[in-house]
Amino acid sequence: MTADCKECGACCASFRVDFHPSCGEVRGGLVPEGFYEELTPSLARMRGTDDARPRCRALNGRIGQAVSCRIYEERPDPCREFEAGSPACLRARRRHALDH
Repeated sequence: MTADCKECGACCASFRVDFHPSCGEVRGGLVPEGFYEELTPSLARMRGTDDARPRCRALNGRIGQAVSCRIYEERPDPCREFEAGSPACLRARRRHALDH
């Protein structure tokens, strides 16, 4: 299986994305204000990723067809570190019936 992230987007609609608030724009980081919320002095979360049906607010498009990230260049470390084709990727793809 070759995962094409520009078609898939399942990871952006499957997982909670937490990171240190220093990665946020308010504290001098890259993640733009409005796309995340600070929960504690040591925890920030991408908006939409903690919803009952998670979907990151930065995700544009239809999962499995054509997607893009509105803040791709400024995305937090967990998103940068996520690997296409990894076990987590495959779980997200299955969750969205993209396992073929």
